[in-house]
Amino acid sequence: MNWWRDAVCYEIYPWSFADSDGDGTGDLRGIADRLHHVRRLGADAVWITPFYPSPLADGGYDIADHTAVAPELGTIGDFDALTARAHGLGLKVVVDVVPNHTSDAHPWFRAALAAGPGSTARERYLFRPGRGRLGELPPNDWQSAFGGPAWTRVSDGEWYLHLHAPEQPDLDWSHPAVHTEFERILRFWLDHGVDGFRIDVAHALYKAEGLPDAGPGQHEDPARNHLMPYYDQEELHPLYRRWRTLLDEHPGVPGAVSPEDRLLVAEAAVFAPDRLARYVRPDEMQQAFDFAFLEAPWDAPALRRVIEGSLAATGPGRAPVTWVLSSHDAVRPPTRYGSPLRARSAALLMLALPGAAYVYQGEELGLPQAWVPDDRIRDPLWPRSGHRERGRDGARVPLPWSGTAAPYGFSTAAPRSCWLPQPEDWAALTVAAQDGDPDSTLEMYREALRLRKAWPAPADGSLLWHSPSEAPYLAFTRGRLTCVVNLGARPLPLRDTGLLGRTVLTSGPRDFDDVLAPDTAAWLLVES
Repeated sequence: MNWWRDAVCYEIYPWSFADSDGDGTGDLRGIADRLHHVRRLGADAVWITPFYPSPLADGGYDIADHTAVAPELGTIGDFDALTARAHGLGLKVVVDVVPNHTSDAHPWFRAALAAGPGSTARERYLFRPGRGRLGELPPNDWQSAFGGPAWTRVSDGEWYLHLHAPEQPDLDWSHPAVHTEFERILRFWLDHGVDGFRIDVAHALYKAEGLPDAGPGQHEDPARNHLMPYYDQEELHPLYRRWRTLLDEHPGVPGAVSPEDRLLVAEAAVFAPDRLARYVRPDEMQQAFDFAFLEAPWDAPALRRVIEGSLAATGPGRAPVTWVLSSHDAVRPPTRYGSPLRARSAALLMLALPGAAYVYQGEELGLPQAWVPDDRIRDPLWPRSGHRERGRDGARVPLPWSGTAAPYGFSTAAPRSCWLPQPEDWAALTVAAQDGDPDSTLEMYREALRLRKAWPAPADGSLLWHSPSEAPYLAFTRGRLTCVVNLGARPLPLRDTGLLGRTVLTSGPRDFDDVLAPDTAAWLLVES
């Protein structure tokens, strides 16, 4: 079976993982030095978010050079050493490809600005004349995902499209040069030993012909994303089939997986299960993040509907569902769900489901969303929302490794010199503080990943439900492991569920005497 079908992939945000040189910013050497933590956790792969040269207008996703390493993070030699270290530990390496846009500091965009209207240099982006008598209005009503219009006017009067920040101009994927460039980028990183690619905003590359208005309610209801003229267009799928062929045919390199085992994973914010399933058809990508699971409320019937819909859309034996509980873009689970106990239970729920799963750095430590002072916020959501949305920085603060005060072993720099500040009350949440403590979140994750490997899900990815569809709890069996999660307000005697088995892991107290407290999960080993 392909490694990615039931893999647990650990997401690393390089700026905040580990700092090896004391400048207050994480780097590639810091990642390589700390990969033993990921290996001991039990993950199968690491996904490293952008480490490319960037002005950091959007946390590294505004890329000025897609085939280089940001000087603050290291060199291409450091990247090669990192991949060698990861492969030596048995970890696969997945990196980000960001094909929807570039930085406004990218040579292509600088050339487009210098060349002026009607130039061939502008054809690689989406420049358009404005509406209104003097072209003073944006070309259409599209809104940026970060707030405000998705268009910015330049000094010569034309407007350019940016579905995100103005510093992230969108590329025009109808232009052949864009295709050629990203095929070069894929080959470059394959030659440097990567095992797969996570495709950023994979649903947004193509825009509807003529760039028609989108109408009211943009970005307000994720379930309508696939109806927007800038999302989920049909032209995406032939493109991803070509990329899949490229990965299957490009020569392998020592240490990396064989070509037929390379991975493409879609970050596609498409919430209709049947639409999302199209990204993982047999000749396209192998994985697509299931954001409907991440966005689901703490409610048993609602979560069950998401799980059943996702499993049914891909179908037994086909592409695995790829479950996600958190990321660098999401509020951390203890804060989002309202309690650390719910976050621990959600983790056991996710890791019990058949398919693949992604764990974001710090999730295994139970980190809550951090408060970042106004004067330290870097996220473009903050200024573009008129200082109403604080953005995602609270999920991106540096990881706490050891010690009783910031920077908690992340760096030797003074706390104020670290690129984002850490809370003052994280001493009990460090890796060192939780290591060996059987009641810690870290040890719960380690044991969950161990048991997940020891008792794998059936090859067809099926599960058997034991709970009624509207019950306040979830109970299902995958293989020989049974997961029970009490999302109700009352204790749940396991005998009332009719389930028999030996309890091997819980998210709460280990001596719970077969009565599952509210917001608690348990794994049972079903007797043969």
